[in-house]
Amino acid sequence: MKKKEHQAPPVRVKYLITLLNIVIGWHLFYEGIIKIIDPTWSSAGYLENSKGFLSGFFQSIAESSQILPWVDFLNIAGLTVIGFLILTGIFTRRAAIAGAVLVGLYYLAQPPWVATDIGYATEGHYLIVDKNLVEVVALLVIASLPKTWYYGLGQLIPGKPIHISPKPVKVPKEANHEPDRKAMDRRQLIKGLITLPFVGGFFFAFAKNHGWQSFEETNLAGRLDSTNATTGATVKVSDPVDLSKLKKPVTKGNIGGHEISRMICGGNLISGFAHSRDLIYVSNWLKQYFTDKKILDTFWLCEQVGINTTAVRTAPPEINLLNQYWKQGGTMKWVAPVYPEEKNYKANIDMAIDNGAIAATIMGNVGDKWAREGKFELMTKTLDYIKSRGVPAGVTGHELATIKGAEEHNVGADFYMKTIHSRDYWSWKPEQEKDKWIIDNYSIDNYWDRTPDETIRFMNSINKPWIGYKILAAGAIPPKEAFRYAFENGIDFACIGMFDFQIVEDANIFTEVLEDPKFNRKRPWMA
Repeated sequence: MKKKEHQAPPVRVKYLITLLNIVIGWHLFYEGIIKIIDPTWSSAGYLENSKGFLSGFFQSIAESSQILPWVDFLNIAGLTVIGFLILTGIFTRRAAIAGAVLVGLYYLAQPPWVATDIGYATEGHYLIVDKNLVEVVALLVIASLPKTWYYGLGQLIPGKPIHISPKPVKVPKEANHEPDRKAMDRRQLIKGLITLPFVGGFFFAFAKNHGWQSFEETNLAGRLDSTNATTGATVKVSDPVDLSKLKKPVTKGNIGGHEISRMICGGNLISGFAHSRDLIYVSNWLKQYFTDKKILDTFWLCEQVGINTTAVRTAPPEINLLNQYWKQGGTMKWVAPVYPEEKNYKANIDMAIDNGAIAATIMGNVGDKWAREGKFELMTKTLDYIKSRGVPAGVTGHELATIKGAEEHNVGADFYMKTIHSRDYWSWKPEQEKDKWIIDNYSIDNYWDRTPDETIRFMNSINKPWIGYKILAAGAIPPKEAFRYAFENGIDFACIGMFDFQIVEDANIFTEVLEDPKFNRKRPWMA
């Protein structure tokens, strides 16, 4: 039988295929390693949300306490081993076939053509083809190529000789010269080791992003106060957005017949109001970060984790973006903070409701100002007008006096938005007099609820839904601590300003806090 011949590819093709091996191997290897160091990782959430013709099979795995640990182990081991072998070029063909099968299962578990409970697809707007399918095809291409088509450590492993076409030409014996075998071995060795720098680069990058610090960074950290004012509540951006890590969609409540998520997408980040204390550049930076596309992507990502409501302000730029999002198929609900003017209190309300708001609430600064000036009759007229337009009406206040005054004067609020946070954060100064109202405090910018204990006591006496905001004290309190404090002490909803890369993690923290057996809430849910 005639032996199979392989035509040698151009050198540039060999380098491109080697690069393809490296990037796919890097990706799979990283996915395995990151799961090894995360003791909370499980495939359960991904499998539970499975849809499609194999959903029953995948969901049964998630529900089995005996099978799930083995599936998790095989996922971690498979990704790590397959990724390492492809990255280094060892047993590449076998590893690529195994990788195609593994990633193919991910594709079948959540196919992009079927809607899940948290939306369509897992990481983008796909139709049939997603990144999993692209990677499966790439792995099959790699598996179909002989190892002579790329460089890697596998080339240093002796294999069966192959014939290279065109066919060898017969040359007279006397014209033959013995090749320099040592020179050939050195060249082969160097080319075979081409992937090793990338392996080293992988471990350096991984260590850098997951705990290793340079001497300068360690020295700088050592100089900071233990409370670490700038990073204490910062979510480290070590992973890209990965919806497969979502444990379960955010739960929902009800205001005025509208089902809204208990986490609400805040508007300050999108509007550029950073409350960044003395970092005066941050608000402008936020506006640069949150391009129109980024805002729309953030809305979409919120909906994928179950956050179906936003509280962006009633202004033309925000309204234009909401309308654009809805035209693209988004279903985000809008609880609108409105800015009624004393002489024309209807105009801004009409702007909100005419553009799709399902509820409206007097903005905090306006509510505080009217309360301080005793204009509760005007507050009542404003709320009556909101309700006459067919939507629930609320009052928002940083000051407890605003909410107390609204209740004492029977203004008719259907719900309240009130700030709430603990005093346990770095910029709360116990020695500082808290005599300034929050609306007079923007030059200091370090408190948003002057009397949290009084807030909790009073709000627990009110049988109306309570949307808590500023619960993170403008990023100074870690989400886990803030969520527990606010929800245990009575809020029904949390309005949170989030970057896109924080949304999945915050949703998981929310679920973890509310499902903790030690969660201790005394106030009944009012929504």
